[in-house]
Amino acid sequence: MFRPAWHRRLSVRNRLTARLFRDGFHALAILSSGAQVAAIPGAITARTTNDNEFRITHTLTRGTRPLHITAVPGGAVYWGEYFDNAARDEVHIYGSSDGGSTWSVAYTFPKGAIRHVHNIVHDRWENCLWVLTGDYGDECRILRAACDFSRVETVLQGNQQARAVALVPTPEGLCFSSDTPLESNFIYFLDRKGMLSRLAPIRSSSIYGCRVGERIFFSTMVEPSQVNRDRTVRIYCGASEGDWRPLLAWKKDRWPMGLFQYGNALLPD
Repeated sequence: MFRPAWHRRLSVRNRLTARLFRDGFHALAILSSGAQVAAIPGAITARTTNDNEFRITHTLTRGTRPLHITAVPGGAVYWGEYFDNAARDEVHIYGSSDGGSTWSVAYTFPKGAIRHVHNIVHDRWENCLWVLTGDYGDECRILRAACDFSRVETVLQGNQQARAVALVPTPEGLCFSSDTPLESNFIYFLDRKGMLSRLAPIRSSSIYGCRVGERIFFSTMVEPSQVNRDRTVRIYCGASEGDWRPLLAWKKDRWPMGLFQYGNALLPD
């Protein structure tokens, strides 16, 4: 349970006003202890195993929310700043070692390095973190980091196909989908030796992916551009060795995306 401010208790009662004001929980991580950490507009919240209520533990000063929150089996939890950053100021990754009760800067990208952080993903096979950033040129990066950020190295960088938000580790490597309005988008596989393969085209940008059993799923969003003209949200299903196919599809509704958000299908981290 979470007790929002009075105006959000009103706006969340209607689906359209909830979309207009970006109400609700936008990211959730479940820690090994059973505690939960979640993002709401303007803040990070946490719920301990002894409490049924989420409480605000960090107020955001830049941007409205991170896109994802990542829990590490050792107990740490991380999220990266996601904001417009037109001036290309330094960008922080925040971490907590006490279940999200307190936060401190775990890593900082220097001024001019990136625009913002898209995602941080734990890889249990390599016991590392994969950090995804954007948005243009060398700002597009896939980086491997130690679970305490004592070591960070760039693996892919420098083009729109390295601009990614959704990444799913497998025993053999990494599946990820590109997130660009400037070029055609694809699903890729990066094996453990660093070999990159293009697995399948997708019809639009993708920012959500997950793994269920041996199958991997990515969803696309309706984000119109000169390249991405698809007005349908799609879910693709496949595996790291290939055999990708579209599985589900929904037409975007009539409400304008600038106010009521892009059409999307959210998948759990």
